[in-house]
Amino acid sequence: MTAAAAALADEVGLGSLTMGLLAERLGVRTPSLYKHVSGVEDLNRRIAELAMGEAAEAVGVAVQGYAGRDALAAAARSFRAFVVEHPGRYAATLGQEPSGPDDPLASAAGRLLDAFTAVLRGYEIAEPDVDHALRTLRSLFHGFATLQAGGGFQWSADIDESLEWLIAFADRGLRSVSGR
Repeated sequence: MTAAAAALADEVGLGSLTMGLLAERLGVRTPSLYKHVSGVEDLNRRIAELAMGEAAEAVGVAVQGYAGRDALAAAARSFRAFVVEHPGRYAATLGQEPSGPDDPLASAAGRLLDAFTAVLRGYEIAEPDVDHALRTLRSLFHGFATLQAGGGFQWSADIDESLEWLIAFADRGLRSVSGR
């Protein structure tokens, strides 16, 4: 059910996902969904867990075997691809807080964070600066991907070229912080 809800959220947008629409998609009556979830909030949380795990897997696989700029580029491209291909499920991840360390959402978020932290190892970022660097990368990649997914790049410049420009920009910034 969660996978079907996530696919539907990608199609119609997370804000338009309803229990009735999901029931129709699954060919069941709406009340039968409540045997599996307590409501839309619970469903959104399950979508967030799924999406965070999928994003972690995509970025983790993409950066394996790479370091420095190559790892940065692989992470940026795979993260953007995930958000653009799955805008509804990615939207479900925003604002979700893990309920504790054993929460599957915390585990998936940790795996995604680990993938981006691995990227930073190639830059030899000082430990006190790692959180700042992670927040910077998240802001850059999240902003770019969500703007693209939302149709926010309407001018004529090629979007792929813009992403490569952003990667080069981030690479220069990370190298300047690390002194490399």
